Amino acid sequence: MALDSDAQQRAAKDNLWMHFTRQGGYADHDVPVIVRGEGAYIYDDKGRRYLDGLAGLFVSQLGHGRTELAEAAAKQAKELAFMPLWSYAHPPAIELAERVAAYAPGDLNRVFFTSGGGEAVETAWKLAKNYYKLTGRPMKHKVISRAIAYHGTTQGALSITGLPFLKQQFEPLVPSTFRVPNTNYYRATEHGSPEGLTPEQFGRWAADQIAIAIENEGPDTVAAVFLEPVQNAGGCFPPPPGYFDRVREICDQYDVLLVSDEVICAFGRLGHMFGADRFGYQPDIITCAKGITSGYAPLGAMIASDRLMEPFLEDGAMFAHGYTFGGHPVSTAVALANLDIFESENVLEHVRDNEGAFRATLERLKDLPIVGDVRGEGYFYGIELVKDKDTKETFSDEECERILFGAVSKGLFEEGLYCRADDRGDPVVQLAPPLICDQSHFDEIEQILRVVLDKAHALL
Repeated sequence: MALDSDAQQRAAKDNLWMHFTRQGGYADHDVPVIVRGEGAYIYDDKGRRYLDGLAGLFVSQLGHGRTELAEAAAKQAKELAFMPLWSYAHPPAIELAERVAAYAPGDLNRVFFTSGGGEAVETAWKLAKNYYKLTGRPMKHKVISRAIAYHGTTQGALSITGLPFLKQQFEPLVPSTFRVPNTNYYRATEHGSPEGLTPEQFGRWAADQIAIAIENEGPDTVAAVFLEPVQNAGGCFPPPPGYFDRVREICDQYDVLLVSDEVICAFGRLGHMFGADRFGYQPDIITCAKGITSGYAPLGAMIASDRLMEPFLEDGAMFAHGYTFGGHPVSTAVALANLDIFESENVLEHVRDNEGAFRATLERLKDLPIVGDVRGEGYFYGIELVKDKDTKETFSDEECERILFGAVSKGLFEEGLYCRADDRGDPVVQLAPPLICDQSHFDEIEQILRVVLDKAHALL
């Protein structure tokens, strides 16, 4: 029997432990309850409609209410609801592995399924360490990643994450991870870059910091570099021209694996199946999740090169790692149906055809005094908010609480836009709408942002 609205609120407050949520904030307020979705919109239990400007959580590539995906899940559940990939296989996992390998760049042909993105990152680090032990370089175990970058919440993935305030309450974590500057060109000098660099020069400088970090730790101890094609945390930092070309050179020089963490960027978010294709670089490993099923079932994957598989093909060898629900039959069947729609509806082409319009629409907001920077690629953008455009002065902690969370975040939702206000780094509004969105949705996003940000500036 379904709970009525009052009973739902009691149960949500008394029993449901929500993720990354200040639970105490709902003591005197209702918990927002989303009950259905249709296309690019979601609806709450009071019947209010919101434009899903974050695709759930960078997930709902095809939008909500796609009956084809629900039917694919139901059909598979009737045939084979569960079977682990522990020494046995099943058809949807086999077919999806072949298909993902065909999309992936170069010789990334080995697909290891997980339940989600954090598990994919965890798997990649374990593989890197295991690979080097099997090939006679047992000291190589350390990881380089970027400042402010988010890579997941499991102990290993959180260790790779470059957000100290997310890590401190869970320390000690897995040791041997080290941070280098990210590619935030808007605030380059604040992170150590020399002044006056062109984007190309900044890209070279930022990439070279990885070489310096490897040298400082000792090349014989570093196993991998984890980088997102466009860094999410901090507000969508695209790579400067030449950045990934130089990173690839560095990884080859020091025999270090380049892991492209594409949990967000894969499956169309940047107009390509993989962000590595968008920026023209060849990783050794790709981690992905989210958009592989458009959120209709949980699934992630680590995609590794044939070279990394070779030691595990020896007689008696085994990668002693796995997850109960990794490669779940229902999830892999949904992913296959999801990719069918990508192809039949030309989703990648749609993003590439419309990304310029999305950027141009968001850039209209630069006339607001509170908007310092608009950055991103594809259908993945961050809008950085500032106190002073000329000096790039950012918000204080008190202003973040009062304006970013108290006014902007709440105001956007009240006006009918679901997205993310984020202060991991400098204050930003993040946007990643479903890939089916068009100019009408871009205009709606811009209009709501304009109203709310204009009011927020008056509070500074």
